[in-house]
Amino acid sequence: MLAKVMKPEYDLGKMKNRPNPFASQLKEEVTLKLSDDLINFFQQKAVEKGLSYQEVISLYLQDCMMSNLEIAFN
Repeated sequence: MLAKVMKPEYDLGKMKNRPNPFASQLKEEVTLKLSDDLINFFQQKAVEKGLSYQEVISLYLQDCMMSNLEIAFN
């Protein structure tokens, strides 16, 4: 297989790393007190999907929001 050589003007090795200035606006860190069985449930789903359990919880809450799901209090 032939290796392609990058043109010198496209050399990304010379670029400086810099943080995304909008990253802090994308998500906010919060602390929630959740029961062990709830955490275990989301951890199991996370393993199945190959994600972190925090991502699975976030996706679930986003789905609830987008579906305008009403909360049922028992």
